[in-house]
Amino acid sequence: MIVIVDYGLGNLGSIRNMLRKIGYEATVSGEAEDIRSASKLILPGIGAFDSGMRDLNATGVVDILHEKALEEKIPVLGICLGAQLMTKRSDEGKEAGLGWFEAETRRMTFEGIPGRWPLPNIGWRDVKAQNGYSLLDESQGTPRFYFVHSYYMHAQTPEIVSMTSEYGFEFACGLSRGNLHCAQFHPEKSHVFGKRLLQAFAELEA
Repeated sequence: MIVIVDYGLGNLGSIRNMLRKIGYEATVSGEAEDIRSASKLILPGIGAFDSGMRDLNATGVVDILHEKALEEKIPVLGICLGAQLMTKRSDEGKEAGLGWFEAETRRMTFEGIPGRWPLPNIGWRDVKAQNGYSLLDESQGTPRFYFVHSYYMHAQTPEIVSMTSEYGFEFACGLSRGNLHCAQFHPEKSHVFGKRLLQAFAELEA
């Protein structure tokens, strides 16, 4: 069972509907029993890092999430703020993240870069796979995804960078380590490209 973790933030219905379009049912829940029985987890999110972590902690399921992600090692996909929460910390606040990736979330800065780069970065951007990342389908041309963000994930080791994009500079827009995956963009808003990525995730062996 795919469980979309409900902690009050994120396009929960949009993600579930996109999964349904490609033939997969998902449960939206913040209940411990549902999360314990999940074979895959999606951690969504829209908003600020600190409020996101506080809301997630308030659900009382963080220990169960750690158990599912780090001990049972079921496939997990973080999306947008959910992706950032999987890092250690953020420039956006003081709360500790989940720390599943050796990475931190940094505010995008463009000092010394020619041009005008307003924040947030909103719109469709090309995305490239790194380190042989298999969930990103590049067989039918360069994938494009929809972004809305002012912060990005800075990996402490390049090996965990799975996807990159460009906005003033090249930045990591996806991280991957074993069963853990995350994407800064919104696959649920990215039409055919989003469908392909979510399908690849849904087809991973639990």
